Amino acid sequence: VQLQASGGGLVQAGDSLRLSCAVSGRTFSDYAMGWFRQGPGKEREFVAAISWSGSMRHYADSVKGRFSISRNNAEMTVLLQMNSLKPEDTAVYYCAATERGWRTIDLSYEYDYWGQGTQVTVSS
Repeated sequence: VQLQASGGGLVQAGDSLRLSCAVSGRTFSDYAMGWFRQGPGKEREFVAAISWSGSMRHYADSVKGRFSISRNNAEMTVLLQMNSLKPEDTAVYYCAATERGWRTIDLSYEYDYWGQGTQVTVSS
């Protein structure tokens, strides 16, 4: 499975960005998908996840109400719509895929495949 993240950039606080993750190689609908991020000098942290059917979503408290995750199984893509961006959202954002259970969906080590990351920088 290959994942390709895109859509990052430099924006001002309060702006929006939409990240996209294109998946290839296996049946996309077999996987729950997640987004993680790693800011400067910080550990990688969970951002959002969506179940294989799209019926379940889970967000980190820090992004709840501002970010929205969605997926299109026919196009094999997962999107992360980021609104009301803050400087603390600055990070490299990674998409990831997992075949494991939903209960541990916010744990990075439960994910089997990772994209290369896309930089998001939010200026104040």
